Amino acid sequence: MGEFFYTAKTAGGENVTGTITAENEAGVLRILDEKSLFPISVVDKSEGVREQAAKRRVRTRDIGIMYGQLADLIGSGVPLLRALDSLIRSTVNRRLSQLLKEIRAAVADGKSLTEAFRQFPEVFPPLHTTMVQAGERASFLEDVLRSLSGFLERLDELRSKVIGSMIYPIILSAVGLVVLVGALLFFVPRFEPLLANTKMLLPTEVVFLMSRALRLFWPVLLIAGGGGTALLWGSLKSVAGKRFIERWRLKIPVVGTAMRMVAISRFCRILGTMLANGVPLLQALAISKDATGSTLLADLIAQAAENVREGKPLTEPLREGGLFPDQILAMIAVAEESNRLDKVLVNISDTVERRTNRQVDQAVRLVEPLILCAVAVAIGFLALGLLLPIFTMASTLGSR
Repeated sequence: MGEFFYTAKTAGGENVTGTITAENEAGVLRILDEKSLFPISVVDKSEGVREQAAKRRVRTRDIGIMYGQLADLIGSGVPLLRALDSLIRSTVNRRLSQLLKEIRAAVADGKSLTEAFRQFPEVFPPLHTTMVQAGERASFLEDVLRSLSGFLERLDELRSKVIGSMIYPIILSAVGLVVLVGALLFFVPRFEPLLANTKMLLPTEVVFLMSRALRLFWPVLLIAGGGGTALLWGSLKSVAGKRFIERWRLKIPVVGTAMRMVAISRFCRILGTMLANGVPLLQALAISKDATGSTLLADLIAQAAENVREGKPLTEPLREGGLFPDQILAMIAVAEESNRLDKVLVNISDTVERRTNRQVDQAVRLVEPLILCAVAVAIGFLALGLLLPIFTMASTLGSR
């Protein structure tokens, strides 16, 4: 249901305005005719909701919860339109509630749920709409929605775990940088007049030079840093830049392995879930290729899709790429032969996620001491540069 603002004329020729709640514009015209009003204009008050939804994403967690609730309602025998009405009333997220109103109106106009979802590609990506379409065609929509809900829940848990694990190292790095910059700007200049007549050792000269450069040329350094960041960000947006950065990240001990296994786990779960819900293999490969978050893995999946199209095994290009462990490739090969690829891929994803959680913990435990050592070395070098001349002066006075 939506709200419509209308302007109409009465039988006596007077202009009247107001709002009417109806499913669509045709419903508004019918209500106006029943009131003996001649419509001049009818405007949907929710016009622009679709553009707003495209610009502002809805959280994955909320989408997953919505899928689960819709699956429960459909599984209980509730018709789709009534189920959508119930979700609209119970959804706390305002953006999602507005989206559901638009989806409900589209379904009431005779569109399928898939067609309604496809109006909002930023919220419902092709992975979701393809699975929903398969569920609608084969009459197992409830199972598809439940699979999507569980899939999004696992992805959200993994993403939250990685982000939560990196909060402390990031805060530690930021605090260390602020302390170092603050010391160079406000603390070091107080020592320059005191140590002007003493013999400058190399650490002291470096510290004073950094302090003077920061104080005198901070606008230039700020502009240069911003320009360098923008240039780096632009290069990372290109395909070549993404491949270069990803190759470099994968070479990092422990951290690189964890990132690689996260991408593999996502690929296995996406592909397995889509195959289990009736999506053809080639179409599932095309969608999972763009949903893994890894450019290198996407290239391998594209090659694997070409192999499958030519009637060859799925595992050959995956093995040549060197990203998949031999154990996972052996399991996929056996699953292809036994026609159990969907179940095996989901099991692989579950196993890899458990191992990846441990690897993420190891990576975080490795990153934290490294950052602590880097901060300690930087502050220690600063203290050494200031204290060395003082010790030199004290020893000179003591010898006299």
